[in-house]
Amino acid sequence: MMIVKFKRNIYIYLIFLVALLTGNIAVSEAQVTFKATAPASVVEGEQFRLSYVLNQEGRDLRLPDLSDFDILFGPSTSTSFSQRTINGKTTSERSVTYTYILVAKTTGTYTIGPASISVDGANYQSNSLKVEVLPPDEKSSQSSRGGGSSSGSATVSDNDAFIRAIVSKNNPYEQEGFTVTFRLYTTLNIVNFGRIQFPEFEGFMVEEIDVPVNQQLQMERYNGRNYYTADLRKTLLFPQKSGQITIPSGRLEMVFSVPSGRSVTTFFGSQELMVDVNKTLVTNPVVINVKPLPANRPASFANAVGTFTMKPNINTTQLRANEAISLRLEISGTGNMKLISNPVVEFPSNFEVYDPTVTNALNVTSNGLTGIRTIEYMAIPRYEGNYTIPPVEFSYFDINTNSYKTLTTEEYSLQIAKGDPGSITSSNFVNQQDVRVEQDIRFLKTGEPNYLSISNFFVGSLNYWLWYIIPFVLLVVLFIINRKQARENANVALMRNRKANKIAIKRLKLAEKYLKEQKKENFYDEVLRAIWGYFSDKLSIPVANLSKNNIENELSKNGISGELISRFMQILDTCEFARYAPAESDAEMESVYNNTFNAIGEMENRLKKSK
Repeated sequence: MMIVKFKRNIYIYLIFLVALLTGNIAVSEAQVTFKATAPASVVEGEQFRLSYVLNQEGRDLRLPDLSDFDILFGPSTSTSFSQRTINGKTTSERSVTYTYILVAKTTGTYTIGPASISVDGANYQSNSLKVEVLPPDEKSSQSSRGGGSSSGSATVSDNDAFIRAIVSKNNPYEQEGFTVTFRLYTTLNIVNFGRIQFPEFEGFMVEEIDVPVNQQLQMERYNGRNYYTADLRKTLLFPQKSGQITIPSGRLEMVFSVPSGRSVTTFFGSQELMVDVNKTLVTNPVVINVKPLPANRPASFANAVGTFTMKPNINTTQLRANEAISLRLEISGTGNMKLISNPVVEFPSNFEVYDPTVTNALNVTSNGLTGIRTIEYMAIPRYEGNYTIPPVEFSYFDINTNSYKTLTTEEYSLQIAKGDPGSITSSNFVNQQDVRVEQDIRFLKTGEPNYLSISNFFVGSLNYWLWYIIPFVLLVVLFIINRKQARENANVALMRNRKANKIAIKRLKLAEKYLKEQKKENFYDEVLRAIWGYFSDKLSIPVANLSKNNIENELSKNGISGELISRFMQILDTCEFARYAPAESDAEMESVYNNTFNAIGEMENRLKKSK
């Protein structure tokens, strides 16, 4: 028995020794995941894949009811395995994929229920899927595909690729949030992106909605034809005035791969040659009819439009004089949260009141800004006694009922006990509290008195005349300065020309921030905005009318050297193509930033010398 125990102990020690050498003492079982994937939209009669991915070995896969589809093939099983070691700990990942090829029978929206599989005696279910089956393209649209002529030229028609500006609401109320989405529609293969110029949203407060960078193309039917779509930009807008507001057109340069009309013979047979074609896509301008808010606004209307709730909280109602009291209002809901005015809290007159502090915890959604706006009011009572804080009212315009609603807090009764006189000095209190005329006790004047001779008269003295001359001279100088400034302000082009450098430097500072955060697309976007905006202000040309050709012509007229013009053109080309190229190194992005900064500075110096 002793020999058996000794051998068993040796085996245990050997197992622990091997575990220490390999760096694995404990092995944890991974959680079982079983996930189904399929396209969100497919075309009737076309094949698509339905895949189930399992991270363990399983058996007895049972499919849901697929009577709305024809199963052409499946299941095709593939297995992948990966292993990695981090800090001496080795982890492995394994996945098994079951793939089926399906064809939709009829158009409509169908739900594919969860499948089930058995792993180690336990059953697991996948997620369910929704698949929209679109009808095939209309016959009249088939001939609109971009193609080549007999001469080998190729073009991209307006029906093959375009961009739409889609608004969620065309007639919102003033301050009501709505979204505008710039969506790309294409039937062609995208090779590259060029310069993107989205429109300016004048008359709106703008909040950007995050769009996934590596989003998958979705299929959508539009005007009787099926397109692959991707959202390029999604923006939440809050109109700041009523009436008609136009969102102007945007512009996007893209490169597509289209058939050239020629073919070559290969080992696999005849194949059609493809060529790259540049296409400038222009978005449609959109007219927004903004309705004014009804005229019967309550006195407590806080410029709030949406749906809101208010939760008040006071830290105490019984305290001593010279101790702080805090009243916090939490306004939550969805709407123009950042534009809400602070409700008015009427503290007693002899309370020392401080400016409220505001904190926002907001999320940008398609329906508006959602979250909580916290407003904290602080006041200090200076005298003992019983006081009352009247109810606080918060009125907003409810977009669900198209009417004004008012939220009200309760009335707070405060009991202020006698405080410690040493907790605050008299000088601090005097600085915050005005002395009233009806008080019986006045302040005493201390210090040495000043005596005046009865033989000296102020009237007719030098100081007397200076009191008239100095204000008159200052009035004349201010009048001249005001007239000069008014003439300069009236010249809009001159003001934009003077501020062009400051605005460009401000945008480059933001680009430097993106450079440090490794946000490549945001960095190149901001550099492009800085350069295009700088030329627009300097040359007094709207951004929509700017092009590389007219920039070169205008700069040449102003005596700018061809070398400096070439530097600007090179920076523009680098930024336009680098946003969608593979990841740039930090040194290349920093070189673009430095070249842009130096080129604008050199431009300013040469323009000053030419003047």
